[in-house]
Amino acid sequence: MSKEALSATEASFASFFEQRKNEGARDLRERSWLAFLRDGLPNRRLESWHYTDLRGALRDFAPPPATENAGHVESATPPSGVTRQSLREALQQLDADTLAALAPKIDDPAVALNGALMADGVALFVPPGAEIAAPLSLLRRFSGAGLSVTRSLIVVGAGARVSILEQAEAGEKKGGFENDVLILALGEGAKVEHCLISPARSEGAASVLSLVATLAAGASLDSFALIEGGGLLRRQIFAKLAGPKARVRFNGASLLRGASFADTTLFVEHLAPQGCSRETFRSIVDDTATGVFQGKISVAREAQKTDGAMQSKALLLSDAATMNNKPELEIFADDVACGHGATCGRLDADQLFYLTARGIPQAQAEALLIEGFANEAFAALEQEPLREALAARVAAWLAQRQASAGGSAP
Repeated sequence: MSKEALSATEASFASFFEQRKNEGARDLRERSWLAFLRDGLPNRRLESWHYTDLRGALRDFAPPPATENAGHVESATPPSGVTRQSLREALQQLDADTLAALAPKIDDPAVALNGALMADGVALFVPPGAEIAAPLSLLRRFSGAGLSVTRSLIVVGAGARVSILEQAEAGEKKGGFENDVLILALGEGAKVEHCLISPARSEGAASVLSLVATLAAGASLDSFALIEGGGLLRRQIFAKLAGPKARVRFNGASLLRGASFADTTLFVEHLAPQGCSRETFRSIVDDTATGVFQGKISVAREAQKTDGAMQSKALLLSDAATMNNKPELEIFADDVACGHGATCGRLDADQLFYLTARGIPQAQAEALLIEGFANEAFAALEQEPLREALAARVAAWLAQRQASAGGSAP
């Protein structure tokens, strides 16, 4: 893409890049910028962004001066043995292994833009064999306006066991563009449980949240996410099961109302034998909101005896709600067990009748069914406090929905 072909928004990003390319890891930033320029801001013409027009959403976006970053990442004091650095420290230190981990090979324009403009984040290193009881905490703050580009890295050593709580906190200002990347690198036999809580964003905001995970032999990752919509949001997951007997589970629930647009897209690559992947996503879509689920499992020729299963279920609570499902399998091995499924529907009339026939008011019966549907996504979460926190947020969302409806049934 030539300079003349850049949109006004992309030209403003070019100004950011000219400054930030001198803020550490210049080679990484320049490679990322060139990768971004191949397609520019993604729109529906790019197959992997078929349902989500980020270029259109940012057409009128006016970033602040390049010296400002509207977001940053905070991390609580880590437990003994866990090393922490700021992103700036990690980039300036020029440690080859850290820089390599910060630069995974992902073919995506939003991830490339993040690599070129990243301005804040943290790097955490869990030593081999460590068993960390308390969750590592990441809090991403965003003022709600301007441009936020953050990238964080968590490296988990061989045989280590740890849980991660990733939370977002949005400001009250409307609009803005948030581009965040979290990179997880799991050593052999490492076991990680990850939980993301993403509250509703303001109208006019655009957010891209990317999770990039690489697993060595025998590593295990269980990741759970609660997305509460607001504005345009895309959560994308890139997972590579690089070693034999690696295992991933990705579960999530999206709660969408108003005019929210939320896209969950994942790409799981099985690159070694005897890997296992499970993906279970629930979408609750109300009012004129739109939900998207795109999932692709790719099995390389070497990844014999792969076991993969992917499922997306959507609950539509209004006639104007929209859900787009696109599950895919790409299999080059011949000894595998892989499958996928996707459904959309309304609340089950028989279940509603069963509850109301026992004296439960209609609105409460509907809320119970919706709550149960969403919480299915978190049933396998081992950390009970996190499971309870997610359930509480689902209940709060339902209460807000009921209040906005004036107590009437959905």
